[in-house]
Amino acid sequence: MSDDVSFRDRMGGEAASGEERQRMLSHVRHARILDQLSQSGAITVTAIAADLGVSDMTIRRDLVELEREGRLVRVHGGAVLSEAPASVAMDSEEPRFDARLRRGADAKSAIAAYAANLVTGYRTLAMDVGTTTFLMAGHLRELGHLKIFTNSLRISAVLDGGAPEVYVAGGRVRPEEMSVHGPTAIAQFEKLWFDAAVIGTSGITAEGFFDYSFEDTDMKRVYLRRSGLKILLCDSAKFQRMSLVQVGAFSEIGMLVTDAEPPPRIAAALAAARVDVRIVSPLSGN
Repeated sequence: MSDDVSFRDRMGGEAASGEERQRMLSHVRHARILDQLSQSGAITVTAIAADLGVSDMTIRRDLVELEREGRLVRVHGGAVLSEAPASVAMDSEEPRFDARLRRGADAKSAIAAYAANLVTGYRTLAMDVGTTTFLMAGHLRELGHLKIFTNSLRISAVLDGGAPEVYVAGGRVRPEEMSVHGPTAIAQFEKLWFDAAVIGTSGITAEGFFDYSFEDTDMKRVYLRRSGLKILLCDSAKFQRMSLVQVGAFSEIGMLVTDAEPPPRIAAALAAARVDVRIVSPLSGN
């Protein structure tokens, strides 16, 4: 369907010409886009292009213009409602592991137990560093059919003597985090393919998920590239928080396990990326 056919009735029955026509068409499209956003909180390029009878490229240009005006925020495959930047907190320093483990302990424990139940049917699992993945490891000790691959020395210690086979990447160790990183570790795990991966994060915004260190981020990206099911673990205290490195966008994960409904803008971005959001109660652990 052409732009002339799609918008003639909306513009009074007569098609304008040249630059004036293009301005009018853009105005109508922008109004439609913003109307859809106000109703649903998120739109996809494909859906709005089909609705308006224009190309995906035309809609992408419209979204760029509207983002410049501060009317929306582009995400993978579409856009979400804009939100005040002040609502996102920046964490400039990485807290010590023990301090992070105590923070939100009930929520992290419930998320860890739920995530452990999700992966019981798999045979190969990549486990990222982090406090929630560390807690999750304690629930996997009896799974004799499972092979676990990790760059966390803490996770390997928790599983020591348990039933799963544990494989640790070789490389340089970050002392405080007890994580292994570097070219050797990356090269080893890049040759593998995992049924599933569980990824930790320092925080998430509508733009994606974050981590404190370049070193650990490199391994997270290996897990994301080389896994089938990609599960992000994030307690709700990390909503609207970001840190030094953006690990990836929501389009790079398949599932989020958390303990509360994400804020509207994050929820809309997750929906646009078709992420399966699982919410587990810290009280019940279900």
